[in-house]
Amino acid sequence: MKDNTSRDTITFLGTGGARVMVSQQILASGGLWLNLDGTEILIDPGPGSIVQSTRRRLRARRLEAIILSHRHLDHAADTNIMVEAMTQGGFNRHGWLFAPADALGSEPVLFSYLKSYLEGVETLEAGKTYSIGKVSFTTPVRHIHPVETYGMVFTTPRHTFSYIADTAYFDGLCRSYSSELLIINVVFVEPHPPVAHLSVPDVKRIITQISPKVAIITHFGMSMWRAKPWQIAQQLSQETRVRVIAARDGMRFDLSTLEEPVD
Repeated sequence: MKDNTSRDTITFLGTGGARVMVSQQILASGGLWLNLDGTEILIDPGPGSIVQSTRRRLRARRLEAIILSHRHLDHAADTNIMVEAMTQGGFNRHGWLFAPADALGSEPVLFSYLKSYLEGVETLEAGKTYSIGKVSFTTPVRHIHPVETYGMVFTTPRHTFSYIADTAYFDGLCRSYSSELLIINVVFVEPHPPVAHLSVPDVKRIITQISPKVAIITHFGMSMWRAKPWQIAQQLSQETRVRVIAARDGMRFDLSTLEEPVD
């Protein structure tokens, strides 16, 4: 009998980004939960990650790793509680934490007593590749952001997808993230220099140059929320001829749908 259960999913525990949105929890800020052929990984556990994951019956004890793109609170505030939950209070020592060097240095995001609960802590660097079970990911380039920040390109036995974390647009960004699926953090409708976040025109340029099968926009600031991200996604789909989706809190994306055509 054929098993029709999807093996590769991405759950958006939260879609809010930037200070006002996150502090008021207008949208949730829990990060991304990957389930890739049974390997479960949490990316950027911002405030409320433990609440959002538990509400959706995602069990932290099943996590193999937590990955931080950078140390800002909207991406890392729930790191400690998620490590505690992943290891069942240290009674089941397992799992890894991946984070940039400045998230582990003089002012670490991880409490020192929790390090012994983990199998290990690994420092992210530009151009390196890491493995978690059957999954590998690369941090191709350091982003332009106030703290050390990396996006990721994931490779599974069936798919490739990229997570473009917080950054200003820069030359070389697009060629670093070529893949079937793009997940892009977009805080602004219009550019706000010198604030180092992507805007809608940046996203259009990225999608046009990479031409993925699907692009998902997330991590919305207040201007994006007021502009109705689902309408922006529809407009981007029309302009780029790529299926663009505005993530919603709790949305689960099935990577097997990557072949579906643009509406």
